[in-house]
Amino acid sequence: MPGGVNSPVRSFAGVGRLRRPLVITHARGPYLHAGRRRLVDYVCGWGSIIAGHAHPGVEARLRRALARGVGYGMSHQGEEDYARVLSERAGLAMLRLVNSGTEATMTALRLARGHTGRELIVKFAGGYHGHSDGLLVAAGSGAMTLGRPSSAGVPAGAAAATHVLPYNDLPALRAYFRRHGRRTAAVIVEPIAGNMNLVIPAAAWLAEMRRLCSRSGALLIADEVMTGLRAAHGLVLRERFGVEPDLACLGKVAGGGLPLALLGGRAAVMRDLAPAGPVYQAGTLAGNPLAIEAGLATLRVLSRAAQARLARHTARLCEMLCEEAAAAGVAFSAQHVGGMAGLYFRAEPPANLAQVESCDQKAFRRFFHAMLEHGVLLPPSMYEALFTSLAHDERSFEQTAKAARAAFRAAA
Repeated sequence: MPGGVNSPVRSFAGVGRLRRPLVITHARGPYLHAGRRRLVDYVCGWGSIIAGHAHPGVEARLRRALARGVGYGMSHQGEEDYARVLSERAGLAMLRLVNSGTEATMTALRLARGHTGRELIVKFAGGYHGHSDGLLVAAGSGAMTLGRPSSAGVPAGAAAATHVLPYNDLPALRAYFRRHGRRTAAVIVEPIAGNMNLVIPAAAWLAEMRRLCSRSGALLIADEVMTGLRAAHGLVLRERFGVEPDLACLGKVAGGGLPLALLGGRAAVMRDLAPAGPVYQAGTLAGNPLAIEAGLATLRVLSRAAQARLARHTARLCEMLCEEAAAAGVAFSAQHVGGMAGLYFRAEPPANLAQVESCDQKAFRRFFHAMLEHGVLLPPSMYEALFTSLAHDERSFEQTAKAARAAFRAAA
């Protein structure tokens, strides 16, 4: 396997040690096990595990599903049940199930172009929306730099229709729409960024984004693959900011740890998808019965009360880490939304990618490895948010606090 992994985020390249990746043997509750080592897990399947590893309710539903067969290649009752539950929870008039967040965002952009008859797409610096060609684009130095590929193998033409703007920058957003609004098919945004660490936007920026899209005829796409169902009961953009997207993409929590994602939104837009409309999309494994059952079992566990408890625990984790950092004399800050958090080796939480890049990366690397030595696994990059689950308890938090005391001394 290139680099020894099947996804780059699993390597430790981001923390400065290129060695054999951590190999997990099994998991239960808030813990991962790497052979005889037990680690408190704050990666949580990069956000997809929210009930806890090997949750009894999820396992029981999967065992029953296995007895009925693992795949049909045809429609089945579980898809209808899932669509009903998820559409009600996320406020989506129609939805289409896929297998990954990349598929969901790629399809949403194709649908936006097909619906509007336009080509230009807007994304924001530091926002990751999957690895389809048109979205692997780096930001230039200007506020309206035309996109260029940020990965080898991406044709320049595939990225040429993608514009990259600074996150949380209201003047840049307005300037773009004055020049290009009538040629823009869609704006895609993480309502709370999680792929340049956790960055919370200004509500006015998102509200203006909605207004400008509506006025120009562009679609607003909420990429909630990471935040949906974790940082809100349904959609973060609607529940936290009062902004209604035209399309939304969900994943991770939506499949309860199995490969499942989706896009959904206004019926007038979604009906343009084949076979109802002219925009083609297909998937042999879409709506896989095992993924459907894991998703339904997870959504059943994830009540509003459970999510409120998860948010309280995550807030407590952030407070504890800030206290230990202060005791060690380390410049550090943390913030959370629901069951995800950002850790920053700087005095204040960042508002954009440039501020994330100003964090002390060397201190983060020392902190990461010290935490790992003391049995706590964090995401191996300072550009990643961390995640908690409903299974994290007093025992796991106590272990985290003890590890942090030593790790902040190492960071200092």
